[in-house]
Amino acid sequence: MKLRFTLVGILIAATNIFGQAVPVTGVADPTPLFKDKDKTLNKNKQAAMHIVIDLLAYGHWNEADKWLTEKYIQHNPAFSSGRQIVMTAFSKTAPQPIPADPKDWKTKIVAVTTQGKDIVCVASVSTRPDPRNPGQTYTTTHFDMWRFVDGKADEHWDEGAINAPGGGQGKGKQ
Repeated sequence: MKLRFTLVGILIAATNIFGQAVPVTGVADPTPLFKDKDKTLNKNKQAAMHIVIDLLAYGHWNEADKWLTEKYIQHNPAFSSGRQIVMTAFSKTAPQPIPADPKDWKTKIVAVTTQGKDIVCVASVSTRPDPRNPGQTYTTTHFDMWRFVDGKADEHWDEGAINAPGGGQGKGKQ
């Protein structure tokens, strides 16, 4: 009987360790996160919002020149640098209408942070397949961080990783 209770305790502990205790969720209305009293920070946060929503979420890549510099330095190992390269990679699907109410945006924003006046980091919800439980998903936090020059993103970082051949997960750029 003692062994049985020990095994049950281990299983409960494993569930708590490997299960997702608190799913990642976005804020109800993300628009205040993209505003700032400082004129430069406000311009950069607004540009970050347009990149996340207009370009990445809804595919309006024909407007990329409004939000990205031509040289656009890319630190995601899956892409080369340059605005045109990123536009070509992402613009394979037709643009979708952007919901008027930000509460209906498909990208759920967790936080927007800044460093100095030129760095903006946007954290958003990422729902991924759970490799431990086929057919199930879990949430985690995706981040995009940009360095802005004159209100346009000039450099970008995220947690992009190199995928192994066949679509498996590889190790990220060290």
